[in-house]
Amino acid sequence: MRSYWTWLIVLLGIWMAALLDIGLQRIQPYQWLGCALFLGLFFVAPLARTRPVLLTLLLSAAGGAAAMVFWPWTGEMADGGIYALLCYGFLYGKAALRLPAPHMVAVGGLLLILTLLPNWTGTLAVPVAYVVLLAAMAGLISWSYRVMREDLSHSQELQEALLSEYRRLKRHGVEGEEAVREQERTRIARDLHDSMGHKLTALSMQLEVLRMRNPDSELAGQLAQLKTLSQESLAETRAAVSALHQEERGGLRAILELIRRLEAESFVRISFTLGEGVLSARLGNEAAVAVFRSVQEALTNAMRHGSSRQIEVSFEVPGDTVLRFEVANQYASEQDGYREGFGLRAMRERIEGLGGQLQILQGTGQFELRGIIPLGEEHER
Repeated sequence: MRSYWTWLIVLLGIWMAALLDIGLQRIQPYQWLGCALFLGLFFVAPLARTRPVLLTLLLSAAGGAAAMVFWPWTGEMADGGIYALLCYGFLYGKAALRLPAPHMVAVGGLLLILTLLPNWTGTLAVPVAYVVLLAAMAGLISWSYRVMREDLSHSQELQEALLSEYRRLKRHGVEGEEAVREQERTRIARDLHDSMGHKLTALSMQLEVLRMRNPDSELAGQLAQLKTLSQESLAETRAAVSALHQEERGGLRAILELIRRLEAESFVRISFTLGEGVLSARLGNEAAVAVFRSVQEALTNAMRHGSSRQIEVSFEVPGDTVLRFEVANQYASEQDGYREGFGLRAMRERIEGLGGQLQILQGTGQFELRGIIPLGEEHER
């Protein structure tokens, strides 16, 4: 849009200089009409940007309007041809920029004919050799520009394809790492359960048998203590196995599962938005868990205190340096201001412990919770 107004100012300068050079007293009414027609066609040309045929007709008509004003059909105002060439050069450049090759050639051919027409009618204008050389140079420039633009477009497409493949491979790598970690946790939990768990259970039973065989001896008390110790060790082993099976989850996958479950079970409607670069943001396990728990607590508060079943959740990576998430919902205007309870305090402590910050914004009928967590050096776009 800025370039449009820039070129419009340039065109106005060309036309003002041409009209002043010709002399306002010598300008005929039809020439004023041609000037208005040229500027009007230029003004509506952006509306036909996606319609090559219509844009070709508009540029051709603008060339005819310029010829009607500038060319010396009666042998007068011979200097106007210089300004006509400026307008024609601008129209041809616009055709080379916006139109396919066949339409560009059609516009260029028409402008060449309009340039040479005064010579054919017997009115001396611009020398034919000069016009031919100028047209050849313009054609060579436009051809070089289109070749460079196609090469650049191809390079951009190749870059986007490579970037997409890189992101896909990185996601698969992260998923593969998570799968390997899950398998390793499962193996360790199984080994603890099958080896230590069974041995501690057998040890506890044998100690109980020995205690029952020697109920009145001094050994009975020691055996009871050993049994208690073995039972405590067995309980700790089972807790460790349970922790390995139920490791705290985090990240976008856990958030998506949470949203899917809430929409299915609690009949809420959650709008989930991801900004550019979010999927490639790499968070540590602690940060991923903090984000998940924060969003979980925010959704719980929104369902508990919100006046609408509609909740908005969004993620962004502004500047590729921080991960920002927002959870917004409507609340009844008659409600008092919020009071930070245990859930919000725990959320704030989690985020601030990672070097981030938690912001709570309360406006007219709107409650918004915003968390910002810095990305580590591992983050790659």
